[in-house]
This record gives sequence, structure tokens and C-alpha cells, in this order.
Amino acid sequence: MTTAPITPPAPSLRKFVYLSILAAFLTIGLKTGAYLLTGSVGLLSDALESLVNLVAALMALGMMIVSERPPDEEHAFGHSKADYFSSGVEGGLILVAAVSIAWTAIGRLLNPIPLENIGLGLIISLIASAINFVVARVLLTAGKRYRSIILEADSKHLMTDVWTSIGVLVGVGLVAVTGWLPLDSLVALAVAANIVWSGVQLVRRSALGLLDTAIPTKDRDQIVKLLDGYKADGVEYHSLRSREAGQRRFISLHVLVPGTWTVQKGHDMLERIERGIRSELDGPTTVFTHLEPLEDPVSMDDMGIDRSS
Repeated sequence: MTTAPITPPAPSLRKFVYLSILAAFLTIGLKTGAYLLTGSVGLLSDALESLVNLVAALMALGMMIVSERPPDEEHAFGHSKADYFSSGVEGGLILVAAVSIAWTAIGRLLNPIPLENIGLGLIISLIASAINFVVARVLLTAGKRYRSIILEADSKHLMTDVWTSIGVLVGVGLVAVTGWLPLDSLVALAVAANIVWSGVQLVRRSALGLLDTAIPTKDRDQIVKLLDGYKADGVEYHSLRSREAGQRRFISLHVLVPGTWTVQKGHDMLERIERGIRSELDGPTTVFTHLEPLEDPVSMDDMGIDRSS
């Protein structure tokens, strides 16, 4: 068996998380100020979600520090799965925020309170939403570029906050126009229901990552196309398996070559295949190959994950 050299580690992404933390502090201050000025439960729910954003960003930073640690004796494959803990917790926090918003909104729905200084409160909240939108776009771009579920999760969380803020702004604005106070609470309830879906999706994706889900079909098809190209040289393969752990991908397969080949020739072929696979996939990729003689029937006895004998 040969193991492809591990590709260089991906660049540190902590600067993007620091940006998210800064945005969370700014928006908490702005939205809390808007709530204190207006007394709107909708704006309060918006401020609570920004507080969740801050906790989630701090969690993301902690997990990112762990995931960037190099492999060691107890974690030979690295620590990249820590990313999934962060996104899972963030998804859970989104759900907690939704429950908190709904609870507060129901209380205010039963006991409406007149709103004050609505114009100034909306302007402040709009500034906070603009900050979240810009940061969310930066995180989403970086998350897709570096295949970081931490940044993608944080981006989705911030965009959820943006949509929350838009709903709240519309609701509070309509309260100012119509004077119907229950609308403020109804908007907050609608926002809570909407963000639940985002939290569920994040938790689901994190669970799939922890279960060693295979790489996307599109990427697997690229590898199969590459491997099929070697059949003209008398080379076959089986037991192609893959999994993702944060940014890193792991590929393993058995390569079957004519038994008359020398060890050197077989080894050179494996090196070509491993380099080809790494070039087909973006980001850090570790490739494991196992060389077997094409003519030996035993070579086909280990296609399953566990051999019976």
C-alpha cells in the first residue's frame, strides 16, 4: 500500500471569524439601542439573534483553532472534523434563538405596548442589517472558496439574521403606519418560524459530516473518469471510497495491474493515479492506494469494507 503525500495545509481562516465576531458586537449594540428606543419586541428578537451570532462566532473560532492543529499520534488524520461540531452547535443556537423570539413575541402579543421613536429605531436597525449582509457575503465567498463548513454556517446564520431584520423592519414600519400593535408580535413569530429551517439544515449537514459522508457525486464522477482512462494500460480498480472531514477529503481505492509488472512500475503507476486524483479535487486531499495483481482471484475478495477471511 502506498500513501500519497499529504498536501500542504489550507490557509488559516481565522481572520474571517474575527470579522464575524466584530460584526456581532457592533450589531448587538445597534439593535439593543433600537429596541431601547422603540420598545419593539420585534427589534428585541432581532437583538437576541445577534447575541446568538456572537456565541456562535466564538464557538466557530474555538473549533477552527482545533481543526487547524496538525496531525499527532492520537489524531493521525488531523482534527478537521471539529468543523462539524461548530456548525452543529450553530444550527442548535439558531433553533434556541427561534424559541426565545417566539416566547417573547407571544408575551407581547397578549400584552401589546405602544412603540416609540420608531423612525430612529428603524434607521439604527437598518445599519446593523447592512453590516451583517456585507459580512455574510464575505464569509460565504470564503467558505465556498476554501470549502469551510464553519464559514458557510456562519454566513447562513448572518443571512438568517438579515432576513429576520428585514421582516422586523417591515413589521415595525407597518405598526407605525397602521397603529395595529399586535402586528409587531406577529412579525416576530413569523421570523422565528422562518429561521427554524436554517437551523435544521445546519444540524443535518453536521450530522452527515460526522457520519463520514462521501464526497459529492460530481467530484466522484471526475475521479471515475480519470481512473477509467488507465484501463487502456491494462489497469483496473475497485473499492473506490471517499469521505470528507471539514476541508480535507480522503480517497482510497485498490489498483489492479498485470502480475508481470515490476514493483517499480506498479509503484510509478500508483503515483500517477494519486497525483491525478489530487489534481481533480480542490483543497487538501489525502489518497490511499493498494496495489494488487490483476490475475489473482484473491484481489477481488476484499471489495467490501471488512474482509471475511
